[in-house]
Amino acid sequence: MSLHNQFLSSLLTEFNPFITTTQVIDWIKERNDVINVSVKKIPFSKLDKWSFDNEKGIIRHDSGKFFTIEGLHVKTNWGKVKEWDQPIINQPEIGYLGIITKEFNGILYFLLQAKIEPGNVNNVQLSPTLQATKSNYSQIHQGKKPLYLEYFQNVINSQILLDQLQSEQGARFLKKRNRNIIIKIDDDIPVYDNFIWVTLGQIKKLITHNNIVNMDTRTVISGIPIDNCVNINLPIYLQDKLLINTFENRMLMSAFDKNASLRSFDEILNWLTSLKCKYELEISTRSLFNLKDWTVTKDCIHHKNNTYFKVIATEIKISNREVQSWTQLLIEPMQVGLIAFIVKIINGISHFLIQAKLECGNFDILEIAPTVQCLTGSYVDSIDLPFLKVVLNANKNQIKFDTLQSEEGGRFYREQNRNLVIEVDEDFPIKVPENYNWVTLSQLNTFLKFNNYLNIQTRSLISAINFI
Repeated sequence: MSLHNQFLSSLLTEFNPFITTTQVIDWIKERNDVINVSVKKIPFSKLDKWSFDNEKGIIRHDSGKFFTIEGLHVKTNWGKVKEWDQPIINQPEIGYLGIITKEFNGILYFLLQAKIEPGNVNNVQLSPTLQATKSNYSQIHQGKKPLYLEYFQNVINSQILLDQLQSEQGARFLKKRNRNIIIKIDDDIPVYDNFIWVTLGQIKKLITHNNIVNMDTRTVISGIPIDNCVNINLPIYLQDKLLINTFENRMLMSAFDKNASLRSFDEILNWLTSLKCKYELEISTRSLFNLKDWTVTKDCIHHKNNTYFKVIATEIKISNREVQSWTQLLIEPMQVGLIAFIVKIINGISHFLIQAKLECGNFDILEIAPTVQCLTGSYVDSIDLPFLKVVLNANKNQIKFDTLQSEEGGRFYREQNRNLVIEVDEDFPIKVPENYNWVTLSQLNTFLKFNNYLNIQTRSLISAINFI
């Protein structure tokens, strides 16, 4: 069976003789009950091994590793706001977001762990097999090496199923990327406590629940290619199911079809390239103490209007981590965000309404974002934002996906965003503003083969697209 068909078989399989989807949810709850977690906000002066560098105007770790909080001055000819200041996370290291897979009875299974991050809203979530920054796996924190690290460090080409560099949140990180990698192991490997084997179909079902599957797992599985699947030997019940006109089947056809898209892939690529040439992004560092409209207090850095986000200091105690007690900085949002795709059938195939979006930390000025992305400021105050009213006023039948999903809990404090997929009817206009366009799921999957095209919010929503 080809690689693509291995992925598709797992994608269309929820049955798991090891653990059912319901049991996974119960298992996560049990893990939460047995782990002791304490995350307390503290003044900056109580941080251990973290301090302000008053000369540079940054906050850094004594080791010079992990990350820094820096000030950024931004100038652009994009959008309504042409110039602003803000704090940003500078973490130049490329970390691992890795998943081990193994075939059991002809089906590919994914090894996930119940991992707690200090910023998670519900403590334990399902994370990749390996989720580690370079500072972590280099043991700068003087803790244990992450489990399964050696499988990724010693991987050979024939074991690699997916290997991509993908961006992090462009409004919060400065040009940050992680290595998203999936490998396949044929030999028996140990399954340690807090790790389980699940199918891709189970992961997709679990994403329909609030805050079960973490951001890092979602970004890794979003890159899985299924658009070249052919001649797969599906069970009869699945073959019959695919003949029914459901939203899930329309999504599957959008992932496969290469001929009915409104615009060719080259046309979409030319559209994005043209916008990158038209719009400019100029950034420069600025002391945290001199940021316009931002204030540094004894226990946080915040905007004068108490909007966007805050930089806070925390004291963390977690019973099952490599290091069980430490202090660190986290980014705390000021509200729940909103990200949404509008989907419309064009030429008989479901198309996604995307936007090219500039964020100050982007590696290459613009990245492809969902139709609506409101992560900073209150979206209630942004009612003139294109398509926001359509999303907020969608009726029950139009809403195909609606959950709360957390951002990465290692850097963000209890940040979650409402994730939505809205299917509109044939009366919805095809003509859209300059920085918007229509693409099929197959075209989105093609962009995922390259670095720095789809932002992490787009990848989060793609991971939620279910086919069963």
